[in-house]
Amino acid sequence: MRYAVLGTGIAGRTIAAKLSALGHEVVVGTRDPESTLARSTPDAMGNPPFATWHETHPIRLASFSEATAQADTVVNATAGAGSIQALTAAGAENLDGKVLIDVANALDFSAGMPPTLSPVNTDSLGEQIQRTFPGAKVVKTLNTMNSQIMVAPDRIAGPHTVFVCGNDTGAKKAVTELLVSIGWPESAVIDLGDITAARGTEMVLPVWLRLYGALGHTDFNFHIQGARAAG
Repeated sequence: MRYAVLGTGIAGRTIAAKLSALGHEVVVGTRDPESTLARSTPDAMGNPPFATWHETHPIRLASFSEATAQADTVVNATAGAGSIQALTAAGAENLDGKVLIDVANALDFSAGMPPTLSPVNTDSLGEQIQRTFPGAKVVKTLNTMNSQIMVAPDRIAGPHTVFVCGNDTGAKKAVTELLVSIGWPESAVIDLGDITAARGTEMVLPVWLRLYGALGHTDFNFHIQGARAAG
């Protein structure tokens, strides 16, 4: 399978590395590949520059549009505030008919920490992406946990949960199969229904941030006991 992972932050890097390790053909998408590789300072979260990571992960870097055009499936791992802009740069024609896995959260840092959500309550980033790109099959998943847990669920002892939602049943089935190949038990995957359920999963983030502050680390996740698995 050919994947385009849009976004060069820690989530994009982590997902791209895992997909590549599973044997998939992966291209990382960014706005300006030359500028991305030229950066020599840590990012806003303190992570090493992309070029440092790229030295040990020789996954091809391309523009948003080039990466997306060649992909079978697209992963949106861009910062939520810029996701629509990034996907617009990728090109609606390059997204048509493809599964678009959205792992981003619309966090607004304009008023400082902790960030707020925008949109919230009556809308969600997942819905905005689906409305803006109606030809894409948007599936919201993996946005309720740290990126390391996304690709290595066994970091957490015992059972815990990953949510999926989207309008296309076949796309959700394909994403569930991908999650299982990553290491998520099928029983851990809960299908919450159509893309409007992204309102709920994105609204988990304020709780997640408070837990991060209380625990002092990000190696935790949510477990929904007594739930029925997707499918």
